[in-house]
Amino acid sequence: MPEDRGRTRGFGKNDPARRYDPQRFGFYYTEAVTGFPSIEVSEGEITALFVAQKALAQYKGTPFERPLHSAFRKITDGLKDRVSFSWTDLEDVISFRSVGASPADLELFELVSKAVLRSVELEFEYRKLKSSGYEARRVRPYHLACLENQWYLFAEDLDRAQLRTFALPRMRNVALTTKGFRRPADFSITKILSGSFGVFSSGRKHRIKLQFDPYAARLVSERMWHESQKIRALPDGSITLQLELGSLEEIERWILSWGGHARVIEPAALRNTIRDAAVEIVNLYQPAES
Repeated sequence: MPEDRGRTRGFGKNDPARRYDPQRFGFYYTEAVTGFPSIEVSEGEITALFVAQKALAQYKGTPFERPLHSAFRKITDGLKDRVSFSWTDLEDVISFRSVGASPADLELFELVSKAVLRSVELEFEYRKLKSSGYEARRVRPYHLACLENQWYLFAEDLDRAQLRTFALPRMRNVALTTKGFRRPADFSITKILSGSFGVFSSGRKHRIKLQFDPYAARLVSERMWHESQKIRALPDGSITLQLELGSLEEIERWILSWGGHARVIEPAALRNTIRDAAVEIVNLYQPAES
């Protein structure tokens, strides 16, 4: 049986004592912990750890940067006598590059993250993507996510009584309130994003079918774009890509990025939107009248 009254030692004779907590069914330390024992990992595991450390680059400039850096440093210090290569060796052969990353406003990010962690309502002014002015918002912040190199807040807009998505760079005059709330038990960011191609989802499902020519077919087939995707190869080397999404806005921009290598088969509304956008692009490059 676990010991709930006595004290046990930690990892070694100089480690701090532990005491059993019967309410949580586990041990806790009664003194400050200054170090942990070294652990043994394989070369593949240490490489994966390095990749994870690089993938956390989007946290640069946020309150998470310092503790993450400290945690990785402690882990690598514990491994230094058990591996035959260094971080510098991996730097030479593995790298990450983010294009279009949004610079983080440290003060704003810290306020928003505090509101999410403490479950307190948040007030701020917000400018929608297609709006020229700011609107006052009061929300219950549920989740903070970094998607496609940009930070977004998922929150219940109290005036609109709906879950809304807010891009942090479009927020200003952010202020914490003193009113707390309880996050809904059925809130799931996985479910919310399951129908989106990026960030936004209306909830209504759209069946999308696209065709890519042989050149683009190879590039499209090499990646996982969405969990619902179905790819079918055609005799001429082209492919069809089928998706089920809750919004058409983000897929529109993605289709246009392929230029003449992609064609919308369905739905008709998406095909018409892409056609109209293509006409606008052509008109931009019409020679000016003399």
